[in-house]
Amino acid sequence: MLNFTSGDSNLSSVDPHGLQGLTHRSIKVSIIIVLGVMITLGNIAVLLVITSSVAGWSRNSRYFLLSLTAADSAFGLLVMPLNLWVSLLKDYTEGPDAFCHVVAFCNATVYSTCMYTLATISLERYIAVFYPLQYSSLMTRKRTLLLIAFAWCFPPFLLSPISFPDGIIEVHFSTASLVCNPSYSTNVAYSLSLTCVIFFPCSIIMTYANLRVWCAAKRQRLKLRKYHYARRNRHNVASRVLVPVMAAYYTCWTPCMAAMIYNAVSGRSLPEWIEFVVVWLPTSNGFLNCIFYFWINRSFRRKFHLVLQRLALALCPKLADSIGCCSTSNTQLVSVIVDNNNIVHERSASVSSTCTLLSMA
Repeated sequence: MLNFTSGDSNLSSVDPHGLQGLTHRSIKVSIIIVLGVMITLGNIAVLLVITSSVAGWSRNSRYFLLSLTAADSAFGLLVMPLNLWVSLLKDYTEGPDAFCHVVAFCNATVYSTCMYTLATISLERYIAVFYPLQYSSLMTRKRTLLLIAFAWCFPPFLLSPISFPDGIIEVHFSTASLVCNPSYSTNVAYSLSLTCVIFFPCSIIMTYANLRVWCAAKRQRLKLRKYHYARRNRHNVASRVLVPVMAAYYTCWTPCMAAMIYNAVSGRSLPEWIEFVVVWLPTSNGFLNCIFYFWINRSFRRKFHLVLQRLALALCPKLADSIGCCSTSNTQLVSVIVDNNNIVHERSASVSSTCTLLSMA
């Protein structure tokens, strides 16, 4: 006969808070994995398209957008796997080690690179709209690559103290957010200086540039409507693109920066789920960028459909024919026409594709 008494006593001795913690941990890990898969798949789709020319996008625009895609991809390919590995396989009951410092350094570097890249895209958009005749001389290929190099090289230099275990700032593993985080209160001056050098300058550049572009597009739209050159049912492209971009940026990044300042000044941590949402919210910007910077664009969608047709015909021609894809010869013909049009667009337009906000709005 089985002894159920001892089993009941063992079950009753289980800490309910421990079970609740395991449940929360499982939910958090699932959310992180789903978010990572979405970010990775979205940016892979983007890379398939923008590695070649896209109608209406200049070469410089593609460089900046490739940089943004690489930074967003790092969320799913670097930040999430590293932190999941730490949370699942390492035991930090005795405190952080050198590896946790490296993970915290990688987290902060990717976050900062993404913000700087978004700021450089806004700067390029501003120059393209307000200085179209001087664009080719102001935004040369060399200067474009220098801006991209700055966005990728300056954050590691600025954040290098985080990577040293005995450096100027401590690092801890947060069981609430499942992330290796710097203890900002251990060096308030350094922590606040990071926000002053990274978040606030990028936010100012993005806000000023996009607001000016939005106002210019609105004025142009009203002028065209006044002279009956704009159709009444045409969507406001400037609002459809710029407003979601800025809304997503501030929604994703401001809570994280506010929590960082709060921790640095008060030395306190946020409640468990609030900290988890605040810390991982910026990574969702990596997926939203795929939508606002790429999928809204009609030329991008057309090129993506063409790329899918190519892949379907190459991998499974019979299945492609059954679902109604074009034949290989037709697809190649369409591809040649599209690519030639793209080359014409790139050679004839010295300004970014964002200038279309003025003509289309």
